[in-house]
Amino acid sequence: MRSRNWLGKYVIPGGRIELGETIDAALRREIKEETNLDIYDIEFLCVQEFIYDKAFWKRRHFIFLDYACRTDYCDVILDSEGQEYVWVTLDKALDLPVDSYTSNTINTYISKHGKGACDKS
Repeated sequence: MRSRNWLGKYVIPGGRIELGETIDAALRREIKEETNLDIYDIEFLCVQEFIYDKAFWKRRHFIFLDYACRTDYCDVILDSEGQEYVWVTLDKALDLPVDSYTSNTINTYISKHGKGACDKS
């Protein structure tokens, strides 16, 4: 999805873990809040650290826990964080104006699974 918070670039939906919440619960909640999608087959991909990078609209220190997951739905309803969304292949995703952290996550997924791994057969 494209986000104002990330200077209009495309990013993977996500957010903060709330006090007392598991990582899995936070992931499911954030995806539901930002896209209205239910997810499953959650797979950990990588950790990335972000320290005061100008890619975000505020001075922040983030630790990204990046995951891949699946959904059976295509009808996205964005919350106020998202400007628009697209469903694209991995190759096409890297052609979009994505932030560097999203690019790293996509490339990590490709290195583990290959470019065609997301295609439904």
